[in-house]
Amino acid sequence: MPETIDGAALLNEVEAFHRRFNVFPREGAYVAVALWDAHAHLLDAFDSTPRIAFLSPEPGSGKSRALEVIETLVPNKLAAVDASPAALFRSVSGVDGERPTIIFDEIDTVFGPKAGENEQLRGFLNAGHRRGRKMYRCIGDGANQTVVGFPSYCAVAMAGLGNLPDTITTRSVIIRMRRRARNEQVEPFRERIHEAEGNEIRDRLAQWADQIREDIAGCWPEMPEGITDRPADVWEPLLAVADAAGGDWPERARAACVELVAAARANDKGSVGIQLLTDLRDHVMAGIDRMPTVAILDRLNALEEAPWSDMGGRPLDSRGLSKMLGEYMTGDNTPIKARNIKTAGSVLKGYYAVDLHDAWARYCPPPLLRAATSATSATPQVSEPETVAEALFTSAT
Repeated sequence: MPETIDGAALLNEVEAFHRRFNVFPREGAYVAVALWDAHAHLLDAFDSTPRIAFLSPEPGSGKSRALEVIETLVPNKLAAVDASPAALFRSVSGVDGERPTIIFDEIDTVFGPKAGENEQLRGFLNAGHRRGRKMYRCIGDGANQTVVGFPSYCAVAMAGLGNLPDTITTRSVIIRMRRRARNEQVEPFRERIHEAEGNEIRDRLAQWADQIREDIAGCWPEMPEGITDRPADVWEPLLAVADAAGGDWPERARAACVELVAAARANDKGSVGIQLLTDLRDHVMAGIDRMPTVAILDRLNALEEAPWSDMGGRPLDSRGLSKMLGEYMTGDNTPIKARNIKTAGSVLKGYYAVDLHDAWARYCPPPLLRAATSATSATPQVSEPETVAEALFTSAT
């Protein structure tokens, strides 16, 4: 009869193994990576598998080293940086053996500005986080073709420069790496020595997974307060592993969840459309009920940390503003569009705040805190709308 493995002690070993070779930017990252390594042995117990992504703005930040350590700990590793879509489909479908854990370094070659034609790989990575999802392809010669569904469900660890598309980011645990400081020391990783050590831990992870598989299947771990929707989907398998391990892992896992989700939210500015809506609300039209388009563009293009002054080599113009805002709806469920603003005896095209309120409420993060005086004043002083509009009209002309 095989020995009963102490899950908490085993996860401690996994974490310690990573700490020997990796410097992660947050303590919660060590917890998340250890749980992710273990979850890769239990995929069929879950409805979904979170991707884990090590990202950085510059090379030499330890991303590839993190993947090298993960490779020693997960089942059936498959390095995918140079794999074709057909090879991945075949591997994950089980034609050539057990389902692999895909290790994808240089993921920016798939999603970044130099990605080229990688639509099949992007679709594969998008679909494969959910159990039961398939990629459908026509197989055969000439007119003798049949539609075949290839399973895509598998664990994926990624590393790359820059950012990932929202469709991948929201399905991932994101760890933003940085170069080691001089006082941050790690042990050099030597594959011929340390691979065997990691594989020994890997084999015990597999044994522990067999012992808890039936118990963990169908579990619904309790989420920390404020973790809902897609972040809850991402962390559900990891928290289930932590609960099965026991010890201090359930508490540490939930703390790591809150920490990393908060970090991801702080770094996420949303789509360019959401950024436009947010900038309009917080920096351009705050406290103003309507504004001419020319004045809106002047203010947008003056925002130093915003992209509006360089949209494909030129500033955002009225046509671009109209096209972007037209994707969103007013409270009456009609597209947002410029309307006439009558003031100072003339008429200009512009936008009314009332038309933007519904989009602001639905898409934007909570508004920025205003100055303490306006936040605490019982009778805040607000400019008369007509006076404000006339001043903006004057400056615009």
